[in-house]
Amino acid sequence: SLPFFICLFPSVLTKFVFLNFLAFPFFADFRRPELLVNNTISLHLTTEPGVTVGIWHTVPGSRAAEARGQDQRWYEEALADAHPVIIYLHGNGGTR
Repeated sequence: SLPFFICLFPSVLTKFVFLNFLAFPFFADFRRPELLVNNTISLHLTTEPGVTVGIWHTVPGSRAAEARGQDQRWYEEALADAHPVIIYLHGNGGTR
């Protein structure tokens, strides 16, 4: 009966394979990354009309003293300087 159930409800299988409905650590506020990770802010990029992607911008430890107490504008300017940018794609877990 399991294959029949999967054929009728394929979305259930994807939920249990990827477990993207779970957010770990539990009860964490991922909109405020500075509470979880030092030198990090949350930004949102509009990739195309109607599609917004949430991102975290984390500066390396070598710039930690410089980043302390800075606002979002400083982080945006840090993205435009000569330092390389590393993009980490976390997958489809629904959280960053």
